[in-house]
Amino acid sequence: MREAPSGRLARERRYRPAMWVAALATTMVACGTAEAPQPDTDTATPPGATLPDATSPGATWPGETWPVSTPEAEGFDGQAIDALVADLEGGAYGLVDAFLLIRNGRAVADHRFTHDYDSIFAVHGGEPGMYNYNDPDWHPYYRDTGLHSLQSVTKSVTSAALGIAVDEGFIPGVDSPAYAWFGSYEPYTTDARKDATTLEDFLTMRSGIDWLTEGGYDNAVHSTVELEASDAWIRYVLERPTDTVPGRVFEYNDGVSVLLGKIVREATGQRVDDWARERLFEPIGIDEFHWKITPDGEADTEGGLYLATHDLARIGYLFLRGGEWDGRQVVSREWVEASTAPVVSDVNPDPDQEIGYGYQWWITAQEAGETRIFAGNGYGGQYVMVSPEHDIVVVLNGWDIRSEADLSTWRALQDRIIPALVGDLD
Repeated sequence: MREAPSGRLARERRYRPAMWVAALATTMVACGTAEAPQPDTDTATPPGATLPDATSPGATWPGETWPVSTPEAEGFDGQAIDALVADLEGGAYGLVDAFLLIRNGRAVADHRFTHDYDSIFAVHGGEPGMYNYNDPDWHPYYRDTGLHSLQSVTKSVTSAALGIAVDEGFIPGVDSPAYAWFGSYEPYTTDARKDATTLEDFLTMRSGIDWLTEGGYDNAVHSTVELEASDAWIRYVLERPTDTVPGRVFEYNDGVSVLLGKIVREATGQRVDDWARERLFEPIGIDEFHWKITPDGEADTEGGLYLATHDLARIGYLFLRGGEWDGRQVVSREWVEASTAPVVSDVNPDPDQEIGYGYQWWITAQEAGETRIFAGNGYGGQYVMVSPEHDIVVVLNGWDIRSEADLSTWRALQDRIIPALVGDLD
């Protein structure tokens, strides 16, 4: 695939932080609800989702395309799903580009909504804007293809790629020292607390790194803004000071996800986009993608991946099926369960809804410490949501970066889709 231009202009055009998720997480931390216990290697990871048996006779696998069914045939109230689609198309959820609903491995709703982004962007002056948000060459689709910006859903995919490296023995495990992979960058710190930081601390956003988020992304000293203006992303993150004990406090941090991608490179000898193509994408039928490259020459693992809507659903379905794909164990079931466990049990200041965090996955619904729904979420309305209990995968893509929508796509699965189920299937 054609790479983006190099130099400062390219950085301005290509790199963007996950504003919505980062703002949410920053609020959570500011409210003091993101405490999590110091990791203990003798303590088991909390239970993840109860995953269906991938080898059961009812398991269905897509070929080049997803098998098609109807809402009614898969146990939904068809009128309720139609009403949701009408709301998505009508703008109640903001600028939604695509909606795909998979149940039992079959597409029961598959819609793409067309928006005139040239005109929408022109309203804001016609300039590319920060991170090229207003340039239709880059957002929401990559250069007139069907590849949609995933923003911070990239983090969840990167975690899966890293998990495969753990499965195959390239990385010792999540209790191993995270900074051990960056010896070639020394000296970059004098803080001994970094020596005790584990890979799991990185994965669960408890790195202890001081990551400034005050003032949002209009603030020139916001850490992600500084990161993306830098010519040396890895070193920028490594040189950030530590302000809390690693493993204790959840603080959403784009830079840590950048380091995770570099760890895959150091461990396997392959850049993460090449590693993911070989070990993750091709085994599950993903043939096309675009992954932005940073000034360091690494794949942008904090938000630079583009996938087609149907292919993002493959990632969700792989995790729904415990890492297995049509008889092949692509990612170990153990990694999937650990990734989707609420390792950080609650990062949400709202007492009425717990939101947990696993290995770069959000836990959007849980009960007694067990995951009910997990999701990859990204700025602008990018979601892959998985309900193992109901055998459901939902993908939503959008580019709702300016409006205040009446309804939240974040809640679509809980509030509209699961309630539309009318009974168990035989």
